[in-house]
Amino acid sequence: MTQHPHEQQTPEFHDVDGEAQAPVEQQLADQVERLSAELEQLRAQVLLERADLENQRKRLAREVENARRFANERLLAALVPVFDALEAGLASASDTDPLRSGVELTLRELTKATETNGLSTLAPAPGDVFNPEHHQAMSIVEVPGVPPGAVAQVFQKGYLLNERLLRPAMVVVAKAD
Repeated sequence: MTQHPHEQQTPEFHDVDGEAQAPVEQQLADQVERLSAELEQLRAQVLLERADLENQRKRLAREVENARRFANERLLAALVPVFDALEAGLASASDTDPLRSGVELTLRELTKATETNGLSTLAPAPGDVFNPEHHQAMSIVEVPGVPPGAVAQVFQKGYLLNERLLRPAMVVVAKAD
């Protein structure tokens, strides 16, 4: 076959045994394809690592926020018996007792300071539905006029710290007649 002077023929290379090797263009195309696949794999890996770092950052931010919200948990838990003592003192004091107004003022200021730091009172009223997540049943009694499964009496208030249970309310629960 005669070759026209302007036509180019793809060179064919032979290895040591004389077998034809793929043309240079084919080798380069294969190499480009391998490198493109490797590049896509590296891009996917970078995206996964970036997402993992973002998830770690968010988790750390949540942990820091929870640590901040509940850092004073031990202190506020230690103040709960102080509330009980002040309220018991008020319950036993007469209206004419000269110390009553001082105890009331102390209780109001303590309540204000603790509420500012996320403490809230759990004080179910008789007739409220018993909530096992917030209430601790001390006993079950028949109480006329109170529906079964409802709080019949409150022995002791409970407390929440930023919506997390610090101490359950201790209650008596009504049972069916």
